[in-house]
Amino acid sequence: MPAHSTELFARACRLIPGGVNSPVRAFRGLGREPFFVERAAGAHIWDVDGNKYIDYVGTWGPAILGHAPAVVIEAVRDAAGRGVSFGIPNPLEVEMAELICGWVPSIEKVRMVNSGTEATMSCVRLARGFTGRDKIIKFEGCYHGHVDSLLVHAGSGALTHGQPDSAGVPEAFAGLTIALPFNNIEAVRKTFRANPGEIAAIILEPIPANAGLYFPRPGFLAALREECTRDGALLIFDEVMTGFRVARGGAQEVYGVRPDLTALGKVIGGGLPVGAFGGRAEIMDQLSPLGPVYQAGTLSGNPLAMAAGLAQLRELERIDGWKTLETLGAQLEQATRDAIGETKTPAVFHRIGSMFCLFFTDGPVTDLAGARRSNLEKFARFFSHCLEAGVYFAPSQFETGFISTAHRPDEIEETARVVREALAQLSR
Repeated sequence: MPAHSTELFARACRLIPGGVNSPVRAFRGLGREPFFVERAAGAHIWDVDGNKYIDYVGTWGPAILGHAPAVVIEAVRDAAGRGVSFGIPNPLEVEMAELICGWVPSIEKVRMVNSGTEATMSCVRLARGFTGRDKIIKFEGCYHGHVDSLLVHAGSGALTHGQPDSAGVPEAFAGLTIALPFNNIEAVRKTFRANPGEIAAIILEPIPANAGLYFPRPGFLAALREECTRDGALLIFDEVMTGFRVARGGAQEVYGVRPDLTALGKVIGGGLPVGAFGGRAEIMDQLSPLGPVYQAGTLSGNPLAMAAGLAQLRELERIDGWKTLETLGAQLEQATRDAIGETKTPAVFHRIGSMFCLFFTDGPVTDLAGARRSNLEKFARFFSHCLEAGVYFAPSQFETGFISTAHRPDEIEETARVVREALAQLSR
């Protein structure tokens, strides 16, 4: 471990629980300490000891144009010159709302918040207020932020650290949440039959990306739409990760399924703290000050976050970034699959657009149970080899990797070489 990072981590551990401000950053499942980043630009990050890495974490998704893109930096600089926060409406909020509603047809009205967790929490509260019902269906392995009622069989850091549920969540809250296996539509139908008129909503990541990355079976999302419509429940898509990343209109564009509510985040903030939720106008109009469902936020619609997000999204559209991301993703996928075949490694590679995951299992992976069959010891060895060779992947088997438009084909090729060497080392 580089000396400066080690010293910083020791200082952090004295004052910050676990030495980190988000659990997945701790590297505890890897048997090593985290490194500390000094700066980032394009597809690279540099740690405090001067080591350079090709980065596939991308600040966990927001850096779709790469780190510190000029258009975003200039937009933030310009916005900051006019004031960093107002606590009263500003024009950029309106522009962001117009862009979101224009790009995502299911969103007729939208409200800005400060994180993906706030967005999903607000969706659940709104669904309960709109329907007058209390129970929520979620899926095992889907992570929707650290919301009390949704930390049940969760993914992301909760799964990485061996605690799919959380202490501090009242049993009564958890009792209103029904967790089902992903891709099991019959379990959903049975749950609706057993709880007639009691389910307020189904919430899910349409493409689960917090237990690795796996995909809905053909027809699964459409069947969820049908069941919710039949019962009068709402369908909530958590597109905090997939929104504006897998396509201009998110996963709902890819699969052609229209939810009632959508939670957004990450990409729409250009790297600054942000979240949003929106959906059908009749549902959104239940929010205060129009309706009885209360939701508020001092920094919601912050001008710096709005400026950064608008600059990023407009640039993404200007350069047709999704085409570039698909090309780069396909290059990495082919090279990784070739390496798996050459080394005869029991592994499964999943990708959609610029999102990917390498599972150390012989598969298939279609739900949380499949993801948890992965060999975590092999993943830890793979991660360490790649990091020491200058390639930084997500520090958990149960997280997703991200490509940016700043990655170049030669950097993808260099990454493939490192992956091939790491897999060959594992097979010895």
